[in-house]
Amino acid sequence: MKRIVISQRVQILSDIGERRDALSQEWAEFMTACGFLPILLPNHQKMAETLLSELPPNGILLTGGNDLAGYGGDAPERDAVEHMLVDYSIVQKIPLLGVCRGMQLLLDHFGTPLERVEGHIRVEHPLENGDTVNSFHSWGTKNCLPPLEAVHYCKDGVIEGVVHKQYPWIQGIMWHPERYHPFRQRDIQWIQEVFAK
Repeated sequence: MKRIVISQRVQILSDIGERRDALSQEWAEFMTACGFLPILLPNHQKMAETLLSELPPNGILLTGGNDLAGYGGDAPERDAVEHMLVDYSIVQKIPLLGVCRGMQLLLDHFGTPLERVEGHIRVEHPLENGDTVNSFHSWGTKNCLPPLEAVHYCKDGVIEGVVHKQYPWIQGIMWHPERYHPFRQRDIQWIQEVFAK
C-alpha cells in the first residue's frame, strides 16, 4: 500500500494557549477509498524531516485550511513544513498534490502572487472541461506564472488547477474531493493516477 504523507492545518486555541495540528477525518476516509495509507505530518520541520527520512513516502498531499503567513495567516510553521515538502518532492521526484491552500502554497512557492477572489466560498461552479467542483477559498489567481501552468479554470477566470512544467509530478487543485459524500469516482481515479507516477 502506498504511503502518502499529509500536511495538517494549525488550529489555535488561544483560551488555553495551544497550537494544535488538525485534519478533517474526511481525508483519512478519502485516502483509504483511494487505496492509500495516509500518514499525518506534524507542523514541526525537524520532526517532519526525520519522519520523511525514516519512513520515505510514495506521495505528498498538501491540504486546505490556514491562510499563508505572507497573506495574513497565523501558521508560519505550517508554511515552513510545506515549502520543505515541495523541495523534497523535487529532489526525490515524488508526486505532490496541493489541494486548495495546498495549491496556494505551490503558487507562492514558485512565484505567483495570490489575490483575493470573490464568489468562491461554499459554492459549486463549472470548470472549462464541463466538470462541476466545490469551492471553499478566498485566495487565488487569474495569472499563473512559469514554471507552473494553468490546466483548469472557472468561468470568472480564476485558476482552479495547475501543473509544474518541469516537474509534472507536482500538481495543484482548488476544489476539495474529500468533501463530496459519497466520494466522486472520478476524483478517486484521478488522484490514484497522480500518485501512480
